Amino acid sequence: MQSEIPSHRMQVTDNLDQLLTIFPDSIRSKLEEYLQQDSDNLIEVVMDLGRLPEARFSDRVSYIRDEVVTKEEIQHCIERVGMFSSDNRAGIERTLHRISAIRNRTGDIIGLTCRIGRAIFGTIVMIRDLVETGESILLLGRPGVGKTTALREIARVLADDLEKRVVIIDTSNEIAGDGDIPHPAIGRARRMQVARPELQHQVMIEAVENHMPEVIVIDEIGTELEALAARTIAERGVQLVGTAHGNTVENLIKNPTLSDLVGGIQSVTLGDDEARRRRTQKTVLERKAPPTFAIAVEMLERQRWVVHDDVAATIDTLLRGIEPPAQVRTVDDSGEVTVIHEEPQRSFGGLGNSRGTTAVTPLHPQGLRASGKMTPVSITGGQSKPGNSEFESMLERSWQTKDPGSTKIRTPGPNGEDWPVYIYAYGIGRSQLDQVIEVLDLPVMLTKDLDEADAVVALRSQIKHHSKLRNIAKDRHIPIYTVKSNTIPQVTRIFRQILNLDDPNIPEPTDLRLFSKAGSDDEIEALEEARLAVEQIVIPQGQPVELLPRSAKVRKMQHELIEHYRLQSDSFGDEPNRRLRIYPA
Repeated sequence: MQSEIPSHRMQVTDNLDQLLTIFPDSIRSKLEEYLQQDSDNLIEVVMDLGRLPEARFSDRVSYIRDEVVTKEEIQHCIERVGMFSSDNRAGIERTLHRISAIRNRTGDIIGLTCRIGRAIFGTIVMIRDLVETGESILLLGRPGVGKTTALREIARVLADDLEKRVVIIDTSNEIAGDGDIPHPAIGRARRMQVARPELQHQVMIEAVENHMPEVIVIDEIGTELEALAARTIAERGVQLVGTAHGNTVENLIKNPTLSDLVGGIQSVTLGDDEARRRRTQKTVLERKAPPTFAIAVEMLERQRWVVHDDVAATIDTLLRGIEPPAQVRTVDDSGEVTVIHEEPQRSFGGLGNSRGTTAVTPLHPQGLRASGKMTPVSITGGQSKPGNSEFESMLERSWQTKDPGSTKIRTPGPNGEDWPVYIYAYGIGRSQLDQVIEVLDLPVMLTKDLDEADAVVALRSQIKHHSKLRNIAKDRHIPIYTVKSNTIPQVTRIFRQILNLDDPNIPEPTDLRLFSKAGSDDEIEALEEARLAVEQIVIPQGQPVELLPRSAKVRKMQHELIEHYRLQSDSFGDEPNRRLRIYPA
């Protein structure tokens, strides 16, 4: 679907003659020759001590002369530009050129990057209709694609054509140029300079409180404080126009510092009914709040931009693992603008994939585990356990059973991980594995197909005699995690280790349902008694504690709970008064 926007011719003001005056004669004369041939594509001039000076164009790099740059020539340039601020940037008064310095360890300037600043009138013809809506707009794109140039033009249009009160927060003097008098390219917009880059968020708030703006223009929102200040400004009813680090909206979702610009991302655990209704995992990502910016523009190229005119809907769509519809706007050399509405052709597998990927990821679990048809790998629980030779024979027959219809399902975790993790279990009771996964709601799927496994979890005494399984895992680069005994605490720890949750600063979960087989009141009461004894006496006071007499079945559960705290316990006394004694570490 295509539509057209009225065309406007672009006009360029670059003040190159003023930039040339800062260079030594030998460099300036050569630069003038280059500019006679191609002045529109010059991006920057680079001067490094002891190296040949370079002229960098959009499509090539050329050496300006055959002699290296001297310290005197660098000093010659420094004396003809403004003062270098704490971010090592300076400028030339009443121009948009930016001079950036490289210093040595003693603070002396040994290199200069002279960036050409151009005021290009007509750059925002592609999004002028969006600017006039009064909604906040965020510009994204790689360095050099023209974000600051577009920001400057938006400020001028809002101030002159729409007659709004516009204040520009100009941290590095890139938008309105160096010196006390701003460049005429910003029109009637006012400019507030920032003494140090780390104070940018304070100046943003100051502008709103002191100068009654209708629009705030800000370049390079890059810190959490600046993102918070932007949200504060937007909530006061002021239109925001800004740029941020990142090429696409997906980059902001994965950036914890700047995700608040698009509403913030949080991990939410759904109830069973809601997860089934949505056909998703129980743990999903959701948008935390309304976005600071209602509109986002991805500047892919200078003449090709992707517009998201409803950021909230775009973020919600991305978090569901679906590619959002794209509105691609392009402009030709004559100034004609074309808008193409591209509907998504397919869903994509997580936030890390690029547009157009052929991967199609189901949003609901499939395969044998989801259907309830997967059979246990080993025999535990209430069944009678066969002898060692028979047990090992059964393991040998079942250790590599294909699930022909199973497929891996991947959804993004809270930090971009691939969830769930597929585990091949060998020699470990299925009841323990399922209990830990269900109670702790872990993103783990059990599989009997070693080809699908991300990791192998095995009983140490069994895996050491199974060279075939070890060799296959090694050939396929599948890590093997072993547990010494078939207990809930050891299974819990190994799963936390696989999921990178095994952090000493993060306490292990102490959900008593993990250690209760039937979940009866008597079992929970006995486990609660052991938990309180550990947490209130044994650990803080370093004193041993004796518990009340319990049955052998309940004592086993208490032993596992004590092991969970990495403490020792013994049973002593005669039945029916046999009980546990817990020892400090």
